[in-house]
Amino acid sequence: MEIKIINRSHHALPAYATVQSAGMDLRASIDAPVVLQPMERRLIPTGLYIALPAGLEAQIRPRSGLALKKGITLLNTPGTIDADYRGEIGVIMINLSSEPFEIQDGDRIAQMVIARYEQAEWVPVEVLDETERGAGGFGHTGVKN
Repeated sequence: MEIKIINRSHHALPAYATVQSAGMDLRASIDAPVVLQPMERRLIPTGLYIALPAGLEAQIRPRSGLALKKGITLLNTPGTIDADYRGEIGVIMINLSSEPFEIQDGDRIAQMVIARYEQAEWVPVEVLDETERGAGGFGHTGVKN
């Protein structure tokens, strides 16, 4: 599929690392390093603008290595970029560790997955069909022996 993109950063376009990768790394596009203090959150720009075709969304997700090794993750995860959004892609990062974390220009800070979606149309009814689960939720099945 082809997606129109404007790249106002000085980094290469996002790309798949392997043939079967689902996500593409997004890089920070910043003029100076940003230090995220413990429990601090910041919107980090990427310099990228996209025009997704109708029926597609871009999901912004954390990078597992940053989460495990540094305690860095994303808020609003996965973040959704709608097909009609034309602003800059920003990444809402948070430092959940007890140490400051420095972001440099060009650092890989998130991954972006392009996904199809459908829009729902509500059909008001008085009764829903029965299922084995019914209204059970939030651990309703208990511990199995």
